[in-house]
Amino acid sequence: MTSAFLTSFLLIFIAEMGDKTQLAALAFTARFKTSQVIVAIAAATALTNLIAVCAGGLISDILPVGIIKTASYVLFILFGLWTLLDKNEDEKGVQKKVIINPFFTVAILFFISEFGDKTQIAAMTLAMNENPIGVFFGAFSGMFLANLLGIAVGLILGKKLPAKTIKYIAASLFIIIGTAGLILEAVIK
Repeated sequence: MTSAFLTSFLLIFIAEMGDKTQLAALAFTARFKTSQVIVAIAAATALTNLIAVCAGGLISDILPVGIIKTASYVLFILFGLWTLLDKNEDEKGVQKKVIINPFFTVAILFFISEFGDKTQIAAMTLAMNENPIGVFFGAFSGMFLANLLGIAVGLILGKKLPAKTIKYIAASLFIIIGTAGLILEAVIK
């Protein structure tokens, strides 16, 4: 469980840095009380990662482990490429009009933004190969801490995050993990 926690924590934390939801957290912190933003982010992050881990667990019950491992390593490489090529990661706009209370506004935006995002799919993929409980807590902690860090840095430094550099590091990490996994799988067979 410790390995699953650490792997998912590090991967999700790095991948989430500079992400559109981190930028949204910065924007919402300027508009709402920081405590409201933090609680809403925690709720949305927990729900998103719970869905990812449950889906990963169901898939692992149906397919053989070898196929799952190979597919997950290929997915990591694809996530890395997706991260490099994704033009939407630089979006900074957040809708200014609040339709419902701040908690639901932030939670719904975060849930929708993360649903199907590379970090959610990465958590699902990790849950196929690792302890799902460790993956859940690691992915939740990594995503939540990344957003807390984004809020803190944004409040202190005024949104001067090197998003491009972090984007390249996250993409490289995805590609390296996927490639190393495929190489190890080929050597083991």
